[in-house]
Amino acid sequence: MKLSEIKTILTSAEAVNFQLENGEMVPANFHVTEVGIVTKDFIDCGGKVRHEKVANFQLWNADDYEHRLKARKLLNIISLSERVLHMEDLDIEVEYQSNTIGRYDLDFNGKNFLLRAKHTACLATEACGVDEAPKTAIVNLAASGSTCTPGSGCC
Repeated sequence: MKLSEIKTILTSAEAVNFQLENGEMVPANFHVTEVGIVTKDFIDCGGKVRHEKVANFQLWNADDYEHRLKARKLLNIISLSERVLHMEDLDIEVEYQSNTIGRYDLDFNGKNFLLRAKHTACLATEACGVDEAPKTAIVNLAASGSTCTPGSGCC
């Protein structure tokens, strides 16, 4: 999700709720403690120089259980960040505490903002010699009439 998208959603949102992929809700008393720009310059395993830049939101749970972030307040925080940091219409990445600081992509399901898990991947599979294994069909060996013979793909 880009900054422009969250701003559009927030203009008519009744509440600001975040939900993890497993359905667990971020406690309603969360704070947005940071809105910023994170840049990452790196070289992938194939030797290609890469540059990433995202808008970063950090969510934090405090002991002030009466705190509720309103949509207008989050819009104001985003607007200030855009002005002061000269923030572009970047993709949003959310940091949220799990076992360690988790990094998530942001989505919206019409009611809640969804924290989508990010995954690592090789960015230069053609250069580093790691090819994805071809996907093969799964054979149900318990089904009647199934046999496993050499070359059949079942073993």
